[in-house]
Amino acid sequence: MAKLINKQIMSAIKGSAFMRLSAKRRATTNLYVLEDVQPAKSVIQAGHLKISMKKQTALIFVDDEPLANWSHDCRYLLHDAESGKLYQEVNAGFPPYLVNPPETFKAFHLPVVAQNPLRKIWTPEMQIVFPWRMRKGNRYAILFSGASNNRHTNDLEFLYRQLVNRFYFDDTKITVLNFDGTINYSGWPHPVTSWPGDGTAYTMTVNGPGTKAALANAIDALKTKLKKDDLLLIHTNNHGGHNGTESYICTYSGPDYTASDFAAKIAQLPQYADLIVMMEQCHSGGFNDVVIESSTASRTTFAAACTEGKNSIGGPDFDPFARDWIAAFASADPYGAALLSDPDYDSSGKISTREAFYYADDVHDPYDSPVYSAYGTDAGDQHLHQKWRYLFVYRDFVLAELRHLFDGLDDPREYRHIMRTKIVPGLTELDDILAVKPPEQKEAQKLIRQIIRAAERETESH
Repeated sequence: MAKLINKQIMSAIKGSAFMRLSAKRRATTNLYVLEDVQPAKSVIQAGHLKISMKKQTALIFVDDEPLANWSHDCRYLLHDAESGKLYQEVNAGFPPYLVNPPETFKAFHLPVVAQNPLRKIWTPEMQIVFPWRMRKGNRYAILFSGASNNRHTNDLEFLYRQLVNRFYFDDTKITVLNFDGTINYSGWPHPVTSWPGDGTAYTMTVNGPGTKAALANAIDALKTKLKKDDLLLIHTNNHGGHNGTESYICTYSGPDYTASDFAAKIAQLPQYADLIVMMEQCHSGGFNDVVIESSTASRTTFAAACTEGKNSIGGPDFDPFARDWIAAFASADPYGAALLSDPDYDSSGKISTREAFYYADDVHDPYDSPVYSAYGTDAGDQHLHQKWRYLFVYRDFVLAELRHLFDGLDDPREYRHIMRTKIVPGLTELDDILAVKPPEQKEAQKLIRQIIRAAERETESH
């Protein structure tokens, strides 16, 4: 009897194959898996092409032109059956079976179907990313969209997911103001169902409507909270205009929010470490000077999709500038596909606000005219995390332990809570100790495992 691929390995290689496709290709490419392990030195016959397995192999078949007759472009992705790592990609013209495929040859992502109307779309499991250290001080964020369309709400969700899932912001310190105070928007598609990035439900908690009063109140609420080591991120989206004197942000209802309104509010905040402002709306560059001049932060960066006198371009699912600025921090586009280039220009292992803007500017839509300013010593080096000093040596081990933790939990939200409250603080303390006096490899791995497994046991006891 043929040996079947391990379920976790199977899920990992499916996700890897899916993630290798661009957003456009995901709608036009069918993916198949051969569920049994292909023995070392065995051969797959792809038309006249013989594909030899160099080791025990888990095989993914990629049909790049599903509606064309054979032969046509297709590919074989050969993965190590033990580790799941891709070791070879083979271009071909035929599938492994023109007729009578075995039961173990199964489609798992089938967006293009010639006859059978049942489409099957692959949803990858949650990606486990290496956890960044929490920066000194608290991190706050205000995400605002007033007269929202679908794309504006989607931009907010994209940024919210990065703050919570990748950088472990405390979600109680994120204020989301959108449309009528719910995850809603004007226009198509309705009813509101899922976020287009991965087809899952929206995750952000909307705290209020996208009105002038709500935005003013959100900034006012920080007057008694911000301390000298804290960071504040403000992102504004939806539509904007210019009244002949200054730029403004459109709101869900009531008066617009002008650049001078915004400047007056942030000028009332106490001194704190970092202010990061990113604006997507039309004429958003008109906020640039007043933000820099009015900020009470030691370091301030400002990024906008367009200059004061111009409009910004939108898209079907996302606004291009906001999408690309956020994608730089995410290291992937909203659909999980690889970026056009690496935004980590200085190879530091972290993305700064300057690098996020540079990436968004490098790939920006020709219609947009991006704007960037920075004030304060090394202001452009602002980032949302801190780099480990020692634990990167054990990156693969940490990721394997975190995958074990995640697979044992029922709720991704519980995983994020444990990461933020238990594991990241524990690993941070350990990293400081190990950086001074590194132990032997096995001892370091033992200490890392103890922190992660202790958090897991504490969860089980509750």
